[in-house]
Amino acid sequence: MSPESVGFAVVLLAAVMLLGKYLRVKVPALQKLLLPSAIVAGFLGLILGPQVLGKLGEPLGWGWLENGGLFTEEIYEVWGMLPGLLISVVFATLFLGARIPSPKRAAKLVGPQLSVGVAYGSGQYVVGILLALLVLAPLFGVDPLFGALIEIAFEGGHGTAAGMQPAFEEMGIPEATDLALAMATVGLVAAILIGIAVINWGVRTGRTKVIKNVTEQSDSELRGLYSDDETVHTGRMTARPASIEPLTLHVAVVGLAIILGWLILEGLVWVEDQLWGQPDSLWPGADGEGLTLLGYVPLFPLAMIGGVLIQVILDRTGNSRLLDHETMKRIQGLALDILIVAALATISLTVIADYWQTFLILSIAGVAFCTFMLLYFTPRIIPAYWLERGIADFGQSMGVTATGLALLRVADPDDKSPALEAFGYKQLFFEPFFGGGLITAISIPVMFATGSVLWILIPMAVLFVISLSAGMIYHRGVKSGKWSDPAAEVTQV
Repeated sequence: MSPESVGFAVVLLAAVMLLGKYLRVKVPALQKLLLPSAIVAGFLGLILGPQVLGKLGEPLGWGWLENGGLFTEEIYEVWGMLPGLLISVVFATLFLGARIPSPKRAAKLVGPQLSVGVAYGSGQYVVGILLALLVLAPLFGVDPLFGALIEIAFEGGHGTAAGMQPAFEEMGIPEATDLALAMATVGLVAAILIGIAVINWGVRTGRTKVIKNVTEQSDSELRGLYSDDETVHTGRMTARPASIEPLTLHVAVVGLAIILGWLILEGLVWVEDQLWGQPDSLWPGADGEGLTLLGYVPLFPLAMIGGVLIQVILDRTGNSRLLDHETMKRIQGLALDILIVAALATISLTVIADYWQTFLILSIAGVAFCTFMLLYFTPRIIPAYWLERGIADFGQSMGVTATGLALLRVADPDDKSPALEAFGYKQLFFEPFFGGGLITAISIPVMFATGSVLWILIPMAVLFVISLSAGMIYHRGVKSGKWSDPAAEVTQV
């Protein structure tokens, strides 16, 4: 593969992204769904490629389409490698440039929010693995570890699903990537449709505390553009361009975070080799050949830890101003957009057709579970502003963080409730583990290496029960006057 072909593949991907944005601006149906332009562009790439247009080449008599649609196989090979590389950039930037608050202060607001978030993440494992054990495995012969795809696809989203591709291929289940990406799309669309419906229902029934009537979004909001009279904060300059371009500095720090993550991962793999990776290991399932577990863990959750370490050092040394979180978010957004387009454009529709029962059952179960969590458990865990705060977690649990924030913006457009602050604090405790964190990264490798899904099912079931119980006990304590609710005191509408 020549450098020219790699560069041309990236340029073509950028053109597809621009076309996706054009359709988002021009097509009302896409605007109403609030679909990100990257999702639209990804499906464009899929349709114009070998999976759809390429299959139509022969019946249409257009032989030049058969090898790759409008693109060559070499281009799709480059696109297929991008998600595994860029997911580390996405996670490395999560906490860079954002001052990490003390756990004590954050805990005052984050408790019930974290209970809901952990219940979503752990519950998706429980529902998925139980379905795999009781339905998918006996009826369709599907490996029970595929039950973990609900959390990877829904809570993790397209980025995590694509980022797990190297691990899936290493374990000999490459089809899991395509299923997870397809499920992530179902989750994202369902989150928007159900989320908007719940907000409308909440307004009509008086369950929302901020908005009393649903206002139509402006034309610029629907098109995904800013109007001329809107002021947008785009970040600040942290270095003088005469010495180094600020963007260059931020990209360099992201690179350092990924290197630190790689060093941590290599160190963990070395420790594993010394303890239970040797042929004479007595670990269950080793079979005299040693047990590989951490070797299947992808790089991206460790890149996030590398970013946290850098930010902690900057905070402790008084150099926090060297990085700007808004700039980091722009780097993250660029990487995530490219990742989503490349991942969706290279989905294997053949795999989805082969596993359509698994895809359908897990998708429906994931949507039903998340909706039940929002409508039944969330108001019983979060005392104040339950719909405003709960809708953000609902959106995140079925799509990506941006989906949750988009729904929150509809429910609380002027940030009058403590929902955004509570959600942000929750992310500091939640992201390192679920939705692409350590638990997401090791779940399938653990089940694969040990040969049993119980190593994940049992801990997740216990965590699910604990998170729900703790949240509901706190809720009852607040309602009885035993405890105060900091969220109710943050802002009064």
